[in-house]
Amino acid sequence: MALADFCRILWRERELLELLLFKLEEEQLVLASGRSRWLAHATREVEAVLDQIRESEKVRALETDVVAMDLGLPAGPSLAHLARVAPEPYSAMLLGHREAFLALTAEITELAQANRRLLHEGMVSLSEALAAVEEPAGTYGPGAARNLPRQGAGRLVDEAL
Repeated sequence: MALADFCRILWRERELLELLLFKLEEEQLVLASGRSRWLAHATREVEAVLDQIRESEKVRALETDVVAMDLGLPAGPSLAHLARVAPEPYSAMLLGHREAFLALTAEITELAQANRRLLHEGMVSLSEALAAVEEPAGTYGPGAARNLPRQGAGRLVDEAL
């Protein structure tokens, strides 16, 4: 019975990893569009899924020890080790979950790195755009006369900013 419960937990964790992948793709679409209105919302959704994954991992860790004990293994075995010892059909299921976790983790890592790059590029572009439109404020000279920047030093602003 512990193996069946363990497999259900693994399925739930896979679903959460797929949901995380989806949320990261949504975040990437927002970043790539250049429209930052929904970026905070998309990021909060990614963080919410990450919180759910953390909770699921705690449950899985506890259940892993129960399954290990049932199979005569020491606490904290790897999924691959459990799969080698577990009877069929659980052995095949555990191997399938392990392969899916490896694939999903690789996709998530790649997408998260791409999102970080897009976010960094957006921050650099925004900094450059702000620096280009920033005007000197002027200074005060002797006798409290204000020295303004020279006339005609206007800036052309692209409306896409």
